[in-house]
Amino acid sequence: LLTLAVVDDLLAIIVIAVFYTDHLAPLPLIGALALIAVFGGAVQRGVRAWWVLVPLALGAWALMHASGVHSTVAGVLLGFAVPVLGPHAAAEHFEHRMRPLSAGIAVPVFAFFAAGVTVSGWAGLVDALADPVALGVLAGLVVGKPLGVFATTYLVARFTHARLDDDLAWRDVLGVALLAGIGFTVAIFVTGLAFQSQALQDQAKIGIFAASFLAAILSGIVLSIAARRSTPEELAI
Repeated sequence: LLTLAVVDDLLAIIVIAVFYTDHLAPLPLIGALALIAVFGGAVQRGVRAWWVLVPLALGAWALMHASGVHSTVAGVLLGFAVPVLGPHAAAEHFEHRMRPLSAGIAVPVFAFFAAGVTVSGWAGLVDALADPVALGVLAGLVVGKPLGVFATTYLVARFTHARLDDDLAWRDVLGVALLAGIGFTVAIFVTGLAFQSQALQDQAKIGIFAASFLAAILSGIVLSIAARRSTPEELAI
């Protein structure tokens, strides 16, 4: 599930980089990539000093923004540059240091400013969910994403040498695929880029919240059924 969430967000970032870049300035882009390369070389050699890495990261972020490519891409590339294995593995160290800032400040602030939607009671919610934009987002998250995750997994298992783990059944894959319909930060982020109208953004956000609620319920049902059908030995594990 964690791998799926990470890959899902990375694919969304690629969509942002490719489809939401109106203009491209080559020199700032080259400068951003150069700073990312220096950052990567430093962390690969075991450098962890914030006064070295933070200026490099901020410079890459600023130059990526100036290039016309969304600055989120700089964050993704900087993350890829951090070694996970080997003598200078620093991913766990950085995750431990950054989690309080990310989970405690960045995400709540983003949620406060980006997620506000006014709905006038139950009737207003029903009317909002009848809007084509909200319905499209709802269908994409609750139907499209689970279908894509499940179908891709099946095709990979069917036509390659990859196989499901012995402890997994296809009902488990379906439950996890349904969980992929829960969206928040990246989904709202893309909404802000995709729709210029505040009214359309609000409709899309309502679709995201409704889809997340429905996906959580459906996945909970499927995974609960899967758990009840598991053997006592599997449950003990």
